Amino acid sequence: MSTVSDTEVDDVVDTNAPAEDVEIEEPEAQDSDVERAAKHTPSAIPLRVEGLRKEFGGIVAVDEASFEITEGTLTGLIGPNGAGKSTTFNCITGVHEPTAGQVQFNGEDITGLSPDRIANRGLVRTFQIARELEEMTVMENMMLAPKGQRGESLWRSVLPFVRRSVSEQEEEILERCWEMLEFFEIDHLADEYAGNLSGGQRKLLELARALLTEPTVLLLDEPFAGVNPSLEERLLGHIHDLRDDGYTFLIVEHDMDLIMQNCERVIVMHQGRVLTEGPPAEIKRNEDVIEAYLGGEVE
Repeated sequence: MSTVSDTEVDDVVDTNAPAEDVEIEEPEAQDSDVERAAKHTPSAIPLRVEGLRKEFGGIVAVDEASFEITEGTLTGLIGPNGAGKSTTFNCITGVHEPTAGQVQFNGEDITGLSPDRIANRGLVRTFQIARELEEMTVMENMMLAPKGQRGESLWRSVLPFVRRSVSEQEEEILERCWEMLEFFEIDHLADEYAGNLSGGQRKLLELARALLTEPTVLLLDEPFAGVNPSLEERLLGHIHDLRDDGYTFLIVEHDMDLIMQNCERVIVMHQGRVLTEGPPAEIKRNEDVIEAYLGGEVE
């Protein structure tokens, strides 16, 4: 007994045949336009690394590393000491020029661009050791971060007929800085010299300053190193809030539990290569990852 769809009935069915000789399938329920779009629209990939390689003389620090970062996610980048994590960050953000490979950001090849040009495109990183200007106050550090400041031009700063626009922008930037300091709960430190801050407070300042550059993707290099548990919890809360607002994060961190509990996806590096990647539950069970952390041989 053959089975046909409604659209084929007229061509196949003999009108003289008994009705029971033909079985007609019921039409399936149709997806809505939104459901169809969701099935066929891939998640945006703002950052794509392909075949990245970095050599220092005869030493290969990063060896053909490839991975993608999905928009609006927290992704962890882990691996034993010397796995090439920080060097990968440096190659992505222009601190080092890759020996080979390509870095794409929002579909544009940014390989080898200078750090300031990459940051101006919305790809910003923090460092393992916070790099604040110690002899300037917290607020002064913040005020330096926003890009496109009119006051950076000498003639705009001194000519009377354009000085007003400079002052107006400075007031807007000052307001944004206060809002950011309040968000990170360090507004009470605005007049404190940055060099007097604790390690955790410096991490908060560095992330607050990075956000003032209006990034879409942030690469955080060990943001919780040297941070006490209470500040770590606050910092994690801020990162989750920012992710919920649409920011995308790639985080290098040695605390495996922290990464497994907070990231949707984990990338594991070993000896300069991407060993594996996947959801935390899968990474925890991966025997190659266990061997890499225990110092064993990995195939």
